Amino acid sequence: MTAAAAEDRLGEARRAWARWLEGERRLSPHTLAAYRDDLGGFLGFLAEHLGDRPGLDDLLALKPIDFRAWLARRARDGYARTSTARALSVVRNFVRFLDRRGYGHAPALAAVRSPKLPRAIPKALSPEAAASVLDGTEEAAEPWIAARDLALFSLLYGAGLRIGEALGLPRSAAPLGEALSVLGKGRKERRVPVLPAVRTAVADYLRLCPWRGAPGTPLFLGARGGALQPAVAQRRMRDLRRRLGLPETATPHALRHSFATHLLAAGGDLRAIQELLGHASLSTTQRYTAVDTAQLVDAYNRAHPRARG
Repeated sequence: MTAAAAEDRLGEARRAWARWLEGERRLSPHTLAAYRDDLGGFLGFLAEHLGDRPGLDDLLALKPIDFRAWLARRARDGYARTSTARALSVVRNFVRFLDRRGYGHAPALAAVRSPKLPRAIPKALSPEAAASVLDGTEEAAEPWIAARDLALFSLLYGAGLRIGEALGLPRSAAPLGEALSVLGKGRKERRVPVLPAVRTAVADYLRLCPWRGAPGTPLFLGARGGALQPAVAQRRMRDLRRRLGLPETATPHALRHSFATHLLAAGGDLRAIQELLGHASLSTTQRYTAVDTAQLVDAYNRAHPRARG
């Protein structure tokens, strides 16, 4: 195989891999772009490392020392270990794809260890701080904006949704019932219970919202009637954080962490919390067992802090 043919073959494999990630793995456009960037960065390093643009044969012939040289370069360039571990995981994913689809086998990567990472412990708010965030939304300039922020943050804290999951809800999801279908990572659907206080917050928001969207439009709208952007929600949280004197770790995602932490502190079942959060692996949920919290609330539908409302 000529060098040009091998290079074309690698390009073909990259395109097939991207189609597989999007179609079968069902990665979001944002995650797919990150995967492409990580693989592209690795291949860019190889072009410099090998002295020419790599082809498929070059990739398959790499030795462990070549992969370690790439890891060392990332360390010198100041990449965080978490970022490098993710990039290495992407390269492993691509190499496994090559093997499964018959493009070839690259055994050297199996001898390369991922960077050792510190155990990340979720940063949760206390129930009092979480409640102050929800109560603090009343300070918005317009009543409907205040109601929108309360409804959004209530879904994060009261139902454990990710910010992207909440902002991805269509208008047809309302009025909320006792359970809600959520499209999570990998486009996997799960059902989560909805507390009465959360249902009320969403209903109040829709009653006050001046924009009347069709069933397919987003549930959460911005000031001009378009889809509410994550950056706007994050900015609102920053404003609340400063006004309430909360730590920098008080983010929209921290409300989701708080949901899990408070349920676990109340004696919630780890497997049930895994399902509620939409974690593919129980080990991800087990991080919450490392959070040192006191016994803060009673059982989930009886004494979740927002259930009292």
